[in-house]
Amino acid sequence: MITHFLGTEIARCLKGLGAEVLAGITEIRLRADKPVLVRSGGREMVASGGFVPGLADIAETMERVSRHSYYAFESELSQGYITLPGGHRVGVAGQAVVEGGVVRAWRHISALAIRVAHSVPGCADGLLPIIYTGSRFYHTMIISPPGFGKTTFLRDIVRQISDGGLTVGLVDERSEVAGCFQGIPQNDVGVRTDVLDACPKAEGMVMLLRAMSPHVVAVDELGGEKDAKAVEQLLNAGVKLLCSAHGYGVEDVGKNPALARLVALGAVERFVVLDAPGRVRGVYDGSGLPC
Repeated sequence: MITHFLGTEIARCLKGLGAEVLAGITEIRLRADKPVLVRSGGREMVASGGFVPGLADIAETMERVSRHSYYAFESELSQGYITLPGGHRVGVAGQAVVEGGVVRAWRHISALAIRVAHSVPGCADGLLPIIYTGSRFYHTMIISPPGFGKTTFLRDIVRQISDGGLTVGLVDERSEVAGCFQGIPQNDVGVRTDVLDACPKAEGMVMLLRAMSPHVVAVDELGGEKDAKAVEQLLNAGVKLLCSAHGYGVEDVGKNPALARLVALGAVERFVVLDAPGRVRGVYDGSGLPC
């Protein structure tokens, strides 16, 4: 359980919420001198007991999250987060140390956003007949705002198509999908899935294409120009794409020049749009029409 990474008083505060709420937690927000906020079961609540964490409580949590070695996570922290075993992500905010326009360290961390990863085997059951028919997998993009479960759906699709016979190359840049520990996935991503953990998406897609001969390459949160160029190489090689992107609908994809170009090239044949945590609003073809 995620509570063993938290400071002593913060963990005690959360345990007062009860087992059912704890089991459904998807996010914990810790801010110095502010109440602890928890998202569970699709709603936000203030943790019980009236406890308000201070900087010392957040520092204690960071000591546990970093396993008492900030240096070991220097690279991740420069990007503003640490990934825990199991794919849980801890985002940080506070006073950054910037050198040459790049964050090198953190002098004071005053807020943490802990996103709790949940594997939900079977959540993509209803999607599979639409995006994977016979031996054909359609280029698929999952669209949703943060916290609506696009990573969870992507993980289950990877698992199901991998177990179903397709070789999948997964670029897990933030270690949230497979939740690798020492390079070994802790989440079930299927028997035919090869994972590049903590590897940048663009570089990882090209590496998998050259080295692992995948049928499908999966990436979470596609969006940059370099990502788009890597996807073009996949298309030229006949490899299928499974990805996710931020947005509220198909129309938002067109607002991102890189993604819009990929759509124009036919890199998306199925859009899966989520409009609430774990809920599919609709599935649309490459032209944006309902499937």
